[in-house]
Amino acid sequence: MSARVSFDTLLVANRGEIACRILRSARALGLRTVAVYSDADREARHVALADVAVPIGPAPAQQSYLSIARLLGACAASGAQAVHPGYGFLSENPAFAHACGEAGLVFVGPPAGAIERLGDKRAARHLAERVGVPCLPGYDGDDQAPATLSREAARLGAPLMVKAAAGGGGRGMRRVDDLADFDAACAAARSEALAAFGSGDLLLERLVHRARHVEVQVLADRFGHCIHLGERDCSTQRRHQKVVEEAPAPGVGPELRAALGDAAVKLALAAGYVGAGTVEFLLDPDGRYYFLEVNTRLQVEHPVTEAITGLDLVELQLRVARGERLSLRQQDVRLHGHAIEARLCAEDPFAGFVPQAGPILAWRLPEESPGLRIDHGLAPRAQVPRHYDSMIAKLIGVGRDRDEARRRLIAALGRVSILGLATNRQFLLACLDAPEFVQARLSTSWVDAAATQWPAPRPDSRWQAAATALWVRAHARLHGALADWSSTGPRAQVASLACGDSHWQARILPEAGGYLVSVGDDRHRVAIDAGDTIEIDGRVVHAHARWQRGGSGAVSGWLDLEGVCAGFADASVLPPRHAASGASGDVRATMHGQVAAVSVAAGDRVRAGQPLLAIEAMKMQHRVDAPIDGRVAELGARVGAQVTPGALLVRIEPEESAA
Repeated sequence: MSARVSFDTLLVANRGEIACRILRSARALGLRTVAVYSDADREARHVALADVAVPIGPAPAQQSYLSIARLLGACAASGAQAVHPGYGFLSENPAFAHACGEAGLVFVGPPAGAIERLGDKRAARHLAERVGVPCLPGYDGDDQAPATLSREAARLGAPLMVKAAAGGGGRGMRRVDDLADFDAACAAARSEALAAFGSGDLLLERLVHRARHVEVQVLADRFGHCIHLGERDCSTQRRHQKVVEEAPAPGVGPELRAALGDAAVKLALAAGYVGAGTVEFLLDPDGRYYFLEVNTRLQVEHPVTEAITGLDLVELQLRVARGERLSLRQQDVRLHGHAIEARLCAEDPFAGFVPQAGPILAWRLPEESPGLRIDHGLAPRAQVPRHYDSMIAKLIGVGRDRDEARRRLIAALGRVSILGLATNRQFLLACLDAPEFVQARLSTSWVDAAATQWPAPRPDSRWQAAATALWVRAHARLHGALADWSSTGPRAQVASLACGDSHWQARILPEAGGYLVSVGDDRHRVAIDAGDTIEIDGRVVHAHARWQRGGSGAVSGWLDLEGVCAGFADASVLPPRHAASGASGDVRATMHGQVAAVSVAAGDRVRAGQPLLAIEAMKMQHRVDAPIDGRVAELGARVGAQVTPGALLVRIEPEESAA
């Protein structure tokens, strides 16, 4: 039994939207708040929201947000007596929890011993089996020799999953459908796990076909009292990365909910758990559930549980950390309505989910309401640093039932606009509107299967006409309003513009109140007011646009209009597309990142689709494959090297005899 612990100053050892969210609840409890920031986050929103902000080092996470010494130094410098780790970074690191205790700081999370028992998937699986929580057939032994893993894989049979024993978030995870691919999958999973978690230990589990990912929120105090707050469905995933989460899980009735909750509570109590945590399960089509893993921290998707229970999980975490007893009993927990969360990320979902980094020119998010919650970390002059996760914001739709929550979330996403970087907004809208999601025919593989039929939004002639009019107006502001007039009146212009792969020639004739823009055989009348309202062919549409002047004086811009949000520029000055060309053997980087692995050498023969290397970017490894058959003529990358978009990675010369 623990005595109450007094603290009045809380340091949040994190950044972005989760830091902002923790600060909100901490200040509501009357706590003095401390933010930390790397060099990349000097102007971040969480820095402005805290009472005190302390710098902790360079942009790379290893030298800032993952540095225990720097974080403890920030506590000493600011007078913080407690630390909330948020999620990611050091939130599930037992060494950090232990170091906080050694320094006399309150760690807002479970004890280091509980993190060790549950944070490692193999150890957690052993504990689950001991207390009678169902587990999938698999291998979780200490012998990690490749030969042993191959033998165990043959015993289990394909399909199966290879998983990193440490960490989570889909990193270090590979699906194996053919045992001939097992060794390569193990090597890739081990490499990613080492880079992400510092441990290459793996476990194997039999794959469950059409499985759903259902997780249970638990909450425990220091007095041996533990409850659950219902379940969430996180089956809407893309490559093992959660995209959309919801609570309660569709189709889970009171009996199954009680069984899942009892199993989760039993496991938490056996581990000596304290605070908020999540026990994850796989649910098969017949309603059987199997233990998956435990996240010993607050989850990204915790807002959907808060929405249907009316509880503030961060407040409860802080109260438990102060040594308070949970006032809630299991019978006090009531679930009301439905909530769905979508993760808005800086990535290009229609180009292989390439992560985006750099400045955001402008952004708009809808206002919160009783049916809509938004968690974000966007500052007025926002940046997406390449060193961290790509998530920009979370939008949570809440309704009396699932369909009302879904419709509210769709409407809110339609009012989101991020200019300067590609986002997954349209991909999220496609998810929420897909028949599989609408009808709750969910599994962890449904998105990957359905998304192959979702076309990328492409600019039509209306979008091109509006972009052209914006370009002309910006050009006139730079060169003077009379630049396009002659002694006989307005003079027609011809512009050659481009947006990604889309190029168009436009003829522009100024006329009263706007422009007559001809794009091919299509003609559109476009008028633009002082704001972002555009009238096209007599119909007013709401748009979001920004333009900028390049070093050469050329005008470029971004336009978000009718579901297409993209950059445009003079075709003659459009930056080269930073992508590997399918028609040539030049393979170039599509993102900022660090080369994590190289699988070929100069002189090697390769086939189209063969893995060449992997780039670590925003905490994930991205595989780069050969675009053509041929021989490696030049290798421009080495393990550990930092690369930028457009950098040559590999040059392949076509060779008919390549094998």
